[in-house]
Amino acid sequence: MTPDELLRAELTRVAIAIGAPDSVAPVLERPRDPAHGDWATNLAMTLAKPLGRKPREIAEALVAKLDLAAAGVAATEIAGPGFINFRLDSGANARGLANILALGATFGRTDVGKGAPVNVEFVSANPTGPLHVGHGRQAALGDAISALLEGAGYRVTREFYYNDAGVQIENLAKSLWVRVAQAAGIEVQIPEGGYNGEYIRELAERFLSESGAPPSSALLAGAEAIAAGSAPADAALFDTMRRFAVAALRAEQDLDLRAFGVAFNVYYLESSLYTDGRVEETVDMLRKGGHTFEEEGALWLRTTDFGDDKDRVMRKRDGTFTYFVPDVAYHVTKWQRGFTRAINVQGADHHGTTARVRAGLQALEVGVPKGYPEYVLHQMVTVVRGGEEVKISKRAGSYVTVRDLIDEVGRDAVRYFFLMRKGDSQLVFDVDLARSQSEENPVYYIQMAHARLSGIFRVGEIDPATIIADGVQWDALAEDAERELVKSLLDYPRLVAGAADALEPHRVAAYLLETARQVHLWYHKHHVLGEPEHILRARLVLAKAARQVLANGLALLGINAPERM
Repeated sequence: MTPDELLRAELTRVAIAIGAPDSVAPVLERPRDPAHGDWATNLAMTLAKPLGRKPREIAEALVAKLDLAAAGVAATEIAGPGFINFRLDSGANARGLANILALGATFGRTDVGKGAPVNVEFVSANPTGPLHVGHGRQAALGDAISALLEGAGYRVTREFYYNDAGVQIENLAKSLWVRVAQAAGIEVQIPEGGYNGEYIRELAERFLSESGAPPSSALLAGAEAIAAGSAPADAALFDTMRRFAVAALRAEQDLDLRAFGVAFNVYYLESSLYTDGRVEETVDMLRKGGHTFEEEGALWLRTTDFGDDKDRVMRKRDGTFTYFVPDVAYHVTKWQRGFTRAINVQGADHHGTTARVRAGLQALEVGVPKGYPEYVLHQMVTVVRGGEEVKISKRAGSYVTVRDLIDEVGRDAVRYFFLMRKGDSQLVFDVDLARSQSEENPVYYIQMAHARLSGIFRVGEIDPATIIADGVQWDALAEDAERELVKSLLDYPRLVAGAADALEPHRVAAYLLETARQVHLWYHKHHVLGEPEHILRARLVLAKAARQVLANGLALLGINAPERM
């Protein structure tokens, strides 16, 4: 049992002995001020009503009957109206390190999810250009949330939903047509709403190289139609360009994701919802359910019946569907594929989508629960270099790409910086800080802590695999810096469980930074090599355990744990 489990078990025994119900479940928390001890409980206050006694009186009774040795407690203190603070003896506190060594890379993992399937959808960018930094933050968030859930015992499917249909894809094809026409010497401008990045010019060159030059007459006629706000009359050529552009940009986005170390289990195409008839089927189901009405030539859904602030158009007067209709159809497929839990990681600009999609799913009455799917919304990213905001990429034209950042500061720094703040907070990405090799750079600081711990074994020519917990004198780890580091390491499973439950990877990022601070403090204050044998062995165990926990936490965030820097 871990030190907190031992203490909790002893508190349970004592509470029952003074009259508490058998179901009593003492809660232990870390005091905000380490000077108040290692653990605190409000058990006396929760027992005041069922026992009909004053909390402080109950606290005194609990402490009087507590077997300090069995609980590993060195001292107790009753504070305020009845809080009990506990200071563990050094040996009991450090004995939990044996569990870290025993579990290794699995330390911090649980089986709370019991293999239940979870679908985590993230990035889901339109295939209209390279991934921008907002997509990058979403990729880091979605991947880390997936890793947290996997660590909690869930069976996670990472899914990318390609919006390869609709107005934006139409504008992409028009933009490519114009660039192809320009390459053929035809003077025409990119249409309003089109894409101006250098990558479109590159696509045009590739198209001409791989498909040959289309007839100039067709290009001219199409360019004139685009300038007039219409699609080219040569539908076959226009469709060829559309499919070429989508395929090429999907491949480019895959390269972006590969550079970022993100992989998906499923790629789902929006266009398939139309070709498979799922959109029409969903609309028919909604009509039969009696939740639709027609007005001014459009088909509406009464989303206000399900908590939305106003009713929404489903099918416009021109016969095309609004974007939330395929979204509803898409989420029906998630439910039908067995995902009773689905999590969507999206930008904050999708806030309005949540109520509409949920309302549509409720209106279908297919058994989907009210809060399905769950949403994790994130704010955008501002990139700063030299104190000035960076707004454009040479290649993308109007925005900074995630590949720009990876090329400039490295994948590990990009991942950590994207995850170090809560998703719903604004994020300023300081390129200069991310590139610096200093204590001010948080990811460098954390990785340096891991490298320093690794260096202890390298300098001492000690194989970490030979370091085991058997026979260690745990009370040798009695220094304040050691006690605080041990506490932090033992809190890792609880921290990870809370982060997984809240879907908040930034908690892990903050934990790693604080634990790294404690590692550096201990490393500078206390020697390991050259100490008496009993201290040497105990500190080698502490170094190995700290190294393992840092590596485990970095792995959850998709970041390397280097042994040298």
